[in-house]
Amino acid sequence: MKNIGVLTSGGDCGGLNGVVKGAATTAIANGIKCFVIPNGYAGLYNLIEFDKLTELTPDRLDQFDANLAGSEAGHSRVKIKKINDDKKYQRIKDGLKKFNIDGLVISGGDDSGSVMVDLSQQGIKCVHAPKTMDLDLQTYSVGGDSTINRIAGFAVDLKTTGRTHNRVIVLEVFGRYAGHTAFRGGVAADADAILIPEVPVDFDILYQHTKKTLMRRILKSDVYAGTYVVIVAEGLKNADGTEIVDESAGLDAFGHKKLAGAGKFTCDQLSKRFKADPEIKKFMQDTKTYVPGINEIPEIRAIVPTHLVRCGRSSAYDVNFGKEAGSAAVMLLKQGIVGVTVVGICGDEVRYIPSAEAIKQRHVDLNQVAAFEAMGICFGRNIGKFTPNFKEVKGTIERYM
Repeated sequence: MKNIGVLTSGGDCGGLNGVVKGAATTAIANGIKCFVIPNGYAGLYNLIEFDKLTELTPDRLDQFDANLAGSEAGHSRVKIKKINDDKKYQRIKDGLKKFNIDGLVISGGDDSGSVMVDLSQQGIKCVHAPKTMDLDLQTYSVGGDSTINRIAGFAVDLKTTGRTHNRVIVLEVFGRYAGHTAFRGGVAADADAILIPEVPVDFDILYQHTKKTLMRRILKSDVYAGTYVVIVAEGLKNADGTEIVDESAGLDAFGHKKLAGAGKFTCDQLSKRFKADPEIKKFMQDTKTYVPGINEIPEIRAIVPTHLVRCGRSSAYDVNFGKEAGSAAVMLLKQGIVGVTVVGICGDEVRYIPSAEAIKQRHVDLNQVAAFEAMGICFGRNIGKFTPNFKEVKGTIERYM
């Protein structure tokens, strides 16, 4: 390995600049030149068209901040297999040969990881640094911790406007079909309810929890003030298993539905039940807030922060893991170990697994859901029973999420 390329792909998130910096600094330390391939797989496909590439020298690395979210290398959503070009793989190989690039560090999630597996099967040497704010890979993935912190921060901040207006706040966040970030962000924010794709939602159960909690808070307040916060993950399912999605949103570049509408749907379901509940009028009258035709039920607001949960600054954990993953990827390339995903560095061990295994989707453990239900959080179902098993663990404990 004399020259390597680094590219980032898929959705942006925290920690990616850590991956780029970790890969580049480790390459430099090993006498290897590291080059940015701009804008993900689109840049890789068009590599043959470039006149030059930016080398990540120490001076160039000084110009960007590993603590910023997003990627200095740029992104795109491109599935190589779907490119309408019979010679696409040879075109990529010719581009790599043009710049004498011997291997690639690719940071991406399950979709980008599947492209990396495809490239590896075509004989292109690459190593995958796991990245997805959804946290649904088999390994920890850079971006998850940053997103959880952003979700928790937004939810906590929204309580001020919620309490001021006695509102129910419904915060809809990313996650696709795995609810890890909604789950952990909601727990960290002291959310009252967390709705995730792994648990089909019975809105009657959610409503009863909402009504009971909100009424208690407002009635116990000496100024009749209270709020209730729901964190909703996109990809939510109704109690009958029906997916809640706005069909007008269309498909993304990988053919997936663009998930949207779970927050609004939740608001509609709660509003409908507030209006139909005869106890609500008396509650509003008792708290001196009832105004006929104007203020008859508690207000419910859907907030959708979208890309705000993946931008800004990275968490310290993600910067650490990003640098570690980028560094490990270069070590693996140098050793000739390719077609794999970095798990991390533990002591003197550089740990990895086959990428085809790493990109299999991982869901929230329902046993952990039951543990938090026992603490009073509503997940839109009858409370599951948490039965603890006690086990003494010896040696180094590795766990995140």
